[in-house]
This record gives sequence, structure tokens and C-alpha cells, in this order.
Amino acid sequence: MACRLRSASMPSSPHSRETNVEEQILCLKAAISLPSVTVETVFDDLSKLGSIYNHIDALTCLPRSQRKAVEEEVEHSLVLLDLCSIVQESFVELKACVQEIQLALKRGDHTAAHTKIQCYVRSAKKAQKLFKKVNKKTVSDIEGCWVINLVAGAREIAALILESTLHLLSKQIVVTSSSKWSLVSKSFRKKCVICEAEQLQGLELDIVELESRVGTLFRKLIQSRVSLLNALSL
Repeated sequence: MACRLRSASMPSSPHSRETNVEEQILCLKAAISLPSVTVETVFDDLSKLGSIYNHIDALTCLPRSQRKAVEEEVEHSLVLLDLCSIVQESFVELKACVQEIQLALKRGDHTAAHTKIQCYVRSAKKAQKLFKKVNKKTVSDIEGCWVINLVAGAREIAALILESTLHLLSKQIVVTSSSKWSLVSKSFRKKCVICEAEQLQGLELDIVELESRVGTLFRKLIQSRVSLLNALSL
């Protein structure tokens, strides 16, 4: 079933707005769970997630009875920021590895290129392991009001997208059991240096784009956390 985010013009009724955001969250959750997810579709998913956070921030007006739920979500928001930071740091490491692979290939030094490829794979696995360890802390124990549930839903989607991003990047370069390597690309199988360079450059550009979009998400997460903290101070 195809799902689309609705237009930026929000319905006038608060209840309708909440329903709209909930539908967007459900659609995005379904999209990120598809086996056809790629780095390119993640670009779009991150943009949609940013829109969801914008809408939730406009709805954040919480009764005092929700204090416990808000306090818990404030704690979870800090964990999500940590997850985002893990992914951002991974981008820096992976991009540096790709650049070093490119330089090694330009010199014709395939031994050095293979060493840097192993570094890429290790960095990707290390980031995934750390992400899973930190992500265990985000299980909610308290049932909140509708808005709090929307915040929790968006947080869950954010974690899924960030984890998917690391998974996809880890699969962009594969080291086989025979110690040979290739980029996941039909053209790369030709083992042509020109193709290698083109695919590596494409991977580097993808990481740069992800850096930008996750950086934007990070700022929205900070804004969301500030809104929750403000709700506690009322």
C-alpha cells in the first residue's frame, strides 16, 4: 500500500493534526522496513522525518499530568542524540576510508587499497555494534498522552532510519572470503580502475549527503528536546 506524506498545510483541528502526524509516522515506518530501501531512499526518509518533527513541535502543549511521561521522553531524547552522534562520527571515519582507497587506487597500490577497505569494513561494523548497544536504552515504560506517543513514535522511526543508514553503508563495500573486494555494483564487477574510481566517488558523495541530512535531523532533535524541557518548566 502506497503511503505519502500530506502537504505542509496543516488541518485546523488539533485532533486532525495529531491524526495526520500519526499517519505520517506509520507510513514512514512501513517505508523504512521495506527490503528495497537504499541510500537514496534514506535521503527522502530523513527529509520526511524532519517534516514530522516540525509538525510535532507545533503540537507540543502538554498537561502537567504528563510530567512523568515527559521526563522519560526527555531521557530518551538524549539517547537519540547519542545515536545520531554515533552515526555522524561514523560518516567521518567511512568518508576518510573511501578517500584513502581512492588515493591508493590512483597510485596503483592495490595492497594499500585492500588495507583501507578492511578499515572501512571494520569502522562500519564498530559503529553498528556501538549503535545497537546504546539503542537498548530507548525502551519506553510509561504510556503518555497522544502528543507524547507521537514524539515516541518519531523517536523510534529516527532510530530505525539511523540504524538502516549504517547497515546500508556497511554493505557498499564487500570483502569476500577470498580476500577480494568490490563495490556493490554491476559495473564494478568489470574490475576496471575507472569504474572503481567512479563508484568510490559516488559512495563518497552519498556519505557527504547523508552527513548533511543527518546534521539537519540532529538540530531538529535538539529543538524537540528543548520543547520537552520547556514543557517541564511550565
